[in-house]
Amino acid sequence: MPCLYITTNLNLDGVDTNPVFSEATTAVSTIIGKPEKVSDVYKLFMSFVMVILKSSVPISFEGNKEPAAYAEIVSMGGINTEVKRKLIATIGTILQSNLSIPRTRFFLKVFDVSAFRTNSKM
Repeated sequence: MPCLYITTNLNLDGVDTNPVFSEATTAVSTIIGKPEKVSDVYKLFMSFVMVILKSSVPISFEGNKEPAAYAEIVSMGGINTEVKRKLIATIGTILQSNLSIPRTRFFLKVFDVSAFRTNSKM
């Protein structure tokens, strides 16, 4: 299940964040190649996308506290250099168009957990 965790210094009380959730879910699903929702029939075999949006977090970026965002995406597979580029560009655009956070004040950390698999029986 890919998980996108977005943190911003903006106060989002009273802001319609539904477009951020829906657009980010679709973007992650499309770019990484994972389904958005779990199908009842294939529940055990399909993954889905989780998006978390946390606001009002003190963030200093480039030495000031103007609107900014930090995000992390964790996925089991589906990550390569081209996918990283597309995620950074697309999520940056979503935050700029919906929350007025400039793309130049957004940082995305991409983490593929499949790169760290072990043969553990746990």
